[in-house]
Amino acid sequence: RYYTAAQLARLNRVIALKDLGFTLQQVQTILDEKVTTEELRAMLRLRRAELEAAMTAAAARLAQVEARLRSIESEGQMPSDDVVLKRLPSVRLAEMTGVAPDFDTIGPVIQPLYDELMRRLEAAGIAPCGPGVAYYEDAPDGGILVHAGIEVSAPLGENDGLRVVDLPPVEQAATVMHRGPMEAVLPTVQLLGRWIDANGYRSVGYPREINLEVPDNRDEWVTELQEPVSKV
Repeated sequence: RYYTAAQLARLNRVIALKDLGFTLQQVQTILDEKVTTEELRAMLRLRRAELEAAMTAAAARLAQVEARLRSIESEGQMPSDDVVLKRLPSVRLAEMTGVAPDFDTIGPVIQPLYDELMRRLEAAGIAPCGPGVAYYEDAPDGGILVHAGIEVSAPLGENDGLRVVDLPPVEQAATVMHRGPMEAVLPTVQLLGRWIDANGYRSVGYPREINLEVPDNRDEWVTELQEPVSKV
């Protein structure tokens, strides 16, 4: 079949809009409004962002499923990693906070916080002097209040959403090393929980996460989980 130049231009727009996910009725409406090339490109950029977000969310869900599967496979087994009881000293952190609906959705919240935290530290001329420290609280309006922090030597205070705080000491915490990405931390968390129960302790707070090694390869990350405990 042969097309005129005008027909080809319209056909190209129809195909592009269909590939962007619009229905034929929506395509007809858009074409009737004589959408420009720049408007099409803006739609493409928006659709690309939506697809990338969907891919990221799907990858996170797959990681959660894999972590839960490993947790199911290890049910009934006692921890093979060393769990260490120790006192946690006070530490000074520069931090930013956000709210996650639950623990399964912390990842998408905490990573942007760390990215913005590092940008603001650089802008403020504050150099980190220790590892990253993540800790959690119940949010006042529900959900989990996520603290993304990094150890610094700087005066206490708050400036433009960047806070410098002293994280108080913990008299006794059960600690264990997690190796790999935090998306796969669930088996390590449950391993620590089983050790706490089996040894006559109870959890008295949310765990802290100390980012000891964070190379580009997330499979090589080393994170210490520190859960405050007391004797039952």
